[in-house]
Amino acid sequence: MSQPEMHQPSTAGSPASATNAQRTRALIFATVGFTVTFWAWSLISPLGPHFVEEKLTDDSALLVAVPVLVGSLGRIVVGALTDRLGGRFMMSFIALITVIPVLFVGFIGQYNYATLIVGGFFLGVAGTSFAVGVPYVNRWFPKESRGSAIGVYGMGMGGTAIAAFTTVPLYNIWPQLPFVVAAVVLVIYALLAFTLMRNPPDWQPVRQNLITTLGQTLSVKLTWQAAYLYALAFGGYVAFSVYLPTYLNNDYGLEPADASLRMAGFVIVAVITRPLGGILADRLGAVKALGVAYSLVAICAIALSFHPVEFIVYSSEFIAMSAGFGLASGATFALIAQRSDPARVGSITGFVGAAGGLGGFVPPLLLGAMWSATHDYSLGLLLLAGFTVIALLITLWIGANPPTTAEAVDHHDSAAAAPSAGSSAERAGTDSDPTGSGISDDDKETRS
Repeated sequence: MSQPEMHQPSTAGSPASATNAQRTRALIFATVGFTVTFWAWSLISPLGPHFVEEKLTDDSALLVAVPVLVGSLGRIVVGALTDRLGGRFMMSFIALITVIPVLFVGFIGQYNYATLIVGGFFLGVAGTSFAVGVPYVNRWFPKESRGSAIGVYGMGMGGTAIAAFTTVPLYNIWPQLPFVVAAVVLVIYALLAFTLMRNPPDWQPVRQNLITTLGQTLSVKLTWQAAYLYALAFGGYVAFSVYLPTYLNNDYGLEPADASLRMAGFVIVAVITRPLGGILADRLGAVKALGVAYSLVAICAIALSFHPVEFIVYSSEFIAMSAGFGLASGATFALIAQRSDPARVGSITGFVGAAGGLGGFVPPLLLGAMWSATHDYSLGLLLLAGFTVIALLITLWIGANPPTTAEAVDHHDSAAAAPSAGSSAERAGTDSDPTGSGISDDDKETRS
């Protein structure tokens, strides 16, 4: 492909040039894609107690942790690929390829422990979609509203709640039914997304070698800071969303169906509060929003370590902790959107998202080991409180040390001077762009 001709910088290819209708459409497609892939990613968790009852394993912790691990590590590569290939292609591709492990688990994997582990491994691909949507949404919206937009996108983690509410009832009708339904939805979404999604008007594919891009991302201080913050926030959410049914079954004697419904409530609260974290970050600043969120998590973790027996007490504490996880998750990516170069958001998101997923991989295994050894979860909750205090200290340090010029957001001057950053507006309008970064003629006519 020949290099595009150089043009003078223009606002036609900036987020400000997009209409509200175009932004809304982009946000809806990204959020729906995140939701359906997260639904698929979470299909094994609600069935964990069932697999234990069927004697496939003595502990479901590894079963529910494997997809989390794979989905987390995969985000590193997927985030960088999104900077190169665009959100339209990547979101469609991930949704479509996820159909294979979903059907494998449904028809083959669920009847044997080894095949279930294999199916869960490849099902982890669905969890990488998070690293696609964040840079995609980030480039559609102006700086002052990115936190709110990414927070709304983050509501797609409600796909976990869909899995919690529907998997067991559908499974009781026909063991393959939850997997077939998820596969059909994924195929429909992939086709619609590839046909109707558009990449942001200012998107330009990153031409750097993938290894170079990842190396430069690791040299950014914010990458490591946000990685820890998100490992605690989203990792805590993932850990409890996948392990809470087992936790409640072991510690409080709840039946699997009842425990799954309680887990769904935990997920819904986190989903609702995540966009609030982005909104608070836009209005009050990400540091203040993170401070409030982590304080809430620490207090609730300490309270739960005393093992309250009253339903209203422990339920309220879990709900409040879920709210803290949701607020912190939304505010963390608002922090990234506010303080990083938009061209690097995909790569940074990949690493930070991986940290979040890895944060969700370890706690279920740790809690499972603690229960096997002591039949008590208190130490795990106290460890959570301690790690949360560290997150609070990192947050305070970030607030006391504003970003340097090199780390500041919106490097428009350097982008305009680079030959590869030629007329993105003209390139966006071409039908020949295989990654779909164009905006249709009909869309252009709707601009105000």
